[in-house]
Amino acid sequence: MDIRDLNTKKIKQKALELGFSAVGISKAKFLDNESQLLQEWLNNGFHGEMNYMENNFEKRTDPGKLVKGAKSIISVLLNYYPEKLQKDNTYKISKYAYGKDYHFVIKEKLYDLLEFIQIEIGDVSGRTFVDSAPVMDKVWAAKSGLGWIGKNTNLISKEFGSFVFIGELIIDLELKYDKSIKDYCGTCTKCIDACPTNALSPYRLDARKCISYLTIEKKEDLPEEMKGTWKDWIFGCDICQDVCPWNSKLKPHNEEVFNLSDELKNLSKTEWLKLDGPTFKKIFKNSPLERAKFEGFKRNVEFLES
Repeated sequence: MDIRDLNTKKIKQKALELGFSAVGISKAKFLDNESQLLQEWLNNGFHGEMNYMENNFEKRTDPGKLVKGAKSIISVLLNYYPEKLQKDNTYKISKYAYGKDYHFVIKEKLYDLLEFIQIEIGDVSGRTFVDSAPVMDKVWAAKSGLGWIGKNTNLISKEFGSFVFIGELIIDLELKYDKSIKDYCGTCTKCIDACPTNALSPYRLDARKCISYLTIEKKEDLPEEMKGTWKDWIFGCDICQDVCPWNSKLKPHNEEVFNLSDELKNLSKTEWLKLDGPTFKKIFKNSPLERAKFEGFKRNVEFLES
């Protein structure tokens, strides 16, 4: 076993010990094909008001612009599929927002992994990334063999489905690289057929029509023509994931901080409507819902009720 194999084995073992569900490694290089697809997506205006997607284009497609001398991208997955779901007939939030903000959880684990690498292997420089920097996380996870990007534009793992958080550690150390796997979507179009706003076409998302985008990212007035299509979603949307056959037999996560609290699990529509600012902040402290803020949450609920 050469030094690359040995270091790779150590890193993967440590990543799993830290609680990540899966880990894969890909060679850091310029994303030529993905760069063209991203530019086409932006040119079509599919990003809506997410102007940050236009920024740092070179960094988004070239990891060497993020980490000097980048050689390897360590991609990690963390299962967030919950054991308990919200009760029926209430306003719904995406499962990823049931518990603590995943940015905090994954960042801490990645910092621990980087520290381990520096102690165990030596002088290694790197940076951690969790959905808050110009990194094409789904692309790198797919290149690392952790899954494929499905027709719903989500990364799909054969073992963990698409209810997974993704993180990256870009380092200047050469490692043993994994191979990508094939696309297992086949002829299935359940995600596309189920989308109530027609935001999906095969392998492409028009964010301007997506419930997740509208409830979280959109700052301007909500489109009147969308009324009656949201199906009680007030923060995010899981429809295209819930209908995916690869998500039909998932094992629940084991991260306690991602669990759905009893308080949130039992909120009725009437209780959602009665939430005030202080109560909202109390229930959703350190939660992804803080991103929408109370004003955004209230706007979304009022849109459904109008």
